[in-house]
Amino acid sequence: MTCPETAPHGVQAVYEDADLLVLHKPAGLLCVPGRGPDKQDCLSARAQQRWPGALIVHRLDQATSGLVLMARHIDAQRRLSQAFAERQVHKRYQAVVQGCLMRNGDGKDEGGDDEGGPWHEISLPIGADWERRPLRVIDHAQGKPSVTRWRTLLPGNDQAGRPDTGTTRVELEPVTGRTHQLRVHMAAIGHAILGDALYADAATQSLSPRLLLHACQLAFTHPATREPVCMHLPADF
Repeated sequence: MTCPETAPHGVQAVYEDADLLVLHKPAGLLCVPGRGPDKQDCLSARAQQRWPGALIVHRLDQATSGLVLMARHIDAQRRLSQAFAERQVHKRYQAVVQGCLMRNGDGKDEGGDDEGGPWHEISLPIGADWERRPLRVIDHAQGKPSVTRWRTLLPGNDQAGRPDTGTTRVELEPVTGRTHQLRVHMAAIGHAILGDALYADAATQSLSPRLLLHACQLAFTHPATREPVCMHLPADF
């Protein structure tokens, strides 16, 4: 295991071994190349400069920061991709959302702890917004079942996510993995994520120069050793 460091190629490794990489993707960086010469700089390209043969397993939105898992060889990619498909990889995010969410909230309580309130659940089907692609929309007729768990976090010493600022810091856990799921679900319940250029109103967008959504935890079974792995990376907002 390595300590977090930023390589000359501009990619930070939170963990690396012979089978996999856990990398820190900054907000604004693509995970894979896009269309056009101006969209070739991305996390996978930077990783492959340092670790030739590194393979993508999953992605984060360009605007989202946080932990991304990559494989070092095809067998590891196959096993990790299967784990994602079977929902055996557990992900948690932190976000700051518009409005004040109370600790007891609404929804299904499963108990709180010293870090935050009880867990609640959003179960709203998500489908493509065909007239505004690549946006997604809540679609009760043709959308795919989509489930997000969320809870409020206790405020820290920062100004983001405190009731007196009209915002709330939350922890999010996607049960399903639809495109833009966390952003769509939080906007749907009236608490869009700050800085969200796709799903927030102009006032909420203006509260942050970036999307305040960060993939802070990845937990999975190591594809070679079969040992449990749990990686954490605190949000920088």
